[in-house]
Amino acid sequence: MIKGVRGTRDLLPPETALWNFVEAAVRDVFRAYNFHEIRTPIFEDTQLFARGVGEDTDIVAKEMYTWEDRGRGQSDKGQSLTLRPENTAGVVRAYIEHKLWDRGLNKLFYIGPQFRRERPQKGRYRQFYQIGAEVIGPASSGSESAARDAEIIELLATLLDRLGIRGWQLQLNSIGCANDRAAYNEALRKALEPVKDKMCADCQRRAVTNPLRVFDCKVPEDQPMIEKLPRISQFLDEPCRQHFEQVQEILKSVGVEFQLNDRLVRGLDYYTRTAFEFTHGALGAQNAILGGGRYDGLSQALDGPPAPGIGFAIGEDRLVMSLSETAEAVVRKPDVYIAPLGAGMNKEAARLARELRRHDIVVELGDESFRLKKSLETASKMGAKFALIAGENELSTGVFALKNLGTGEQVSVPRTDLAGRIQAS
Repeated sequence: MIKGVRGTRDLLPPETALWNFVEAAVRDVFRAYNFHEIRTPIFEDTQLFARGVGEDTDIVAKEMYTWEDRGRGQSDKGQSLTLRPENTAGVVRAYIEHKLWDRGLNKLFYIGPQFRRERPQKGRYRQFYQIGAEVIGPASSGSESAARDAEIIELLATLLDRLGIRGWQLQLNSIGCANDRAAYNEALRKALEPVKDKMCADCQRRAVTNPLRVFDCKVPEDQPMIEKLPRISQFLDEPCRQHFEQVQEILKSVGVEFQLNDRLVRGLDYYTRTAFEFTHGALGAQNAILGGGRYDGLSQALDGPPAPGIGFAIGEDRLVMSLSETAEAVVRKPDVYIAPLGAGMNKEAARLARELRRHDIVVELGDESFRLKKSLETASKMGAKFALIAGENELSTGVFALKNLGTGEQVSVPRTDLAGRIQAS
């Protein structure tokens, strides 16, 4: 038997109802904040991620699914392609390619699969799903403003509340501009030099290639050494410091609570200034639901014009996991099960179902070969509210037996009143 590839999974009913509920709520919130959908290809030129995300990041160095596209002849060696491991680089590539700066400020969102070759664990898969958004444009459009940072963070607080997620926590930090980062990385390298050999293998490598990623370490034995490292807040220049203070002031004014965490970093090379993460206790040790931050230099790194931006990505798999307790409430079960009784009644039941579905009533059909007892048992098993009996007598009189499967009450209802009676209950 052929099975699904390790690290992937099938999303099946009724769980998919919860996914649809989440995505519908997400689209409603994005609409309220004037975001518009963008859909980029699921694979891109490998250089997009090597240059945009960073060659020294774990994603590019170890986690990407990359292959050589076959060329068309000896002179055409093909192109290196990669399944997207994240979507921000692709959105910025589209921003540059289609000259979206002509539109001023772009507020874009996406929903779709990403791919990373990492060890599967609770809520993490090799094909996973992200919901994300990017605010990007020329500085003259206001894209650099602290107000944009605060708006996108406040949007996320609104979304989590809308989904009924309680007890989330917002962690907030600033990782400064490129100059701040360079000075801070140098200070980290010096501080790590005498202790890195005592740390885990990943930290030993990161200490040389990308010291900021040391803060992503979850190895307990490394934490006392990490705690003693310099803090980014000591290296912020005055414009970055003021920008971060403005973000905090706006969040306080709209009532979004946060905790400052100067150990919070975003490991991808393109991040600058504001970094944030929402966490939730229901997800265990790896408790981040989503994260994001500002990336003012990414467009230029991809040969585009200056385009300050800020964005986030929600791990939809983990977001749905945090909502698993409410799954039962969002699954829409049949409003009515039509039980055709007797030969030739299937076509009459189909006509009835068509009439009721036009009123946005969820209808499930039985079969004329079923006895009434089997039809009622089937209707109850699938959670239908009503059973509608359709036999020759009902068809000839135009009056149908409608049985409430919760209370057991059965009433006779004229055909013209069926939809109203079902909707009213």
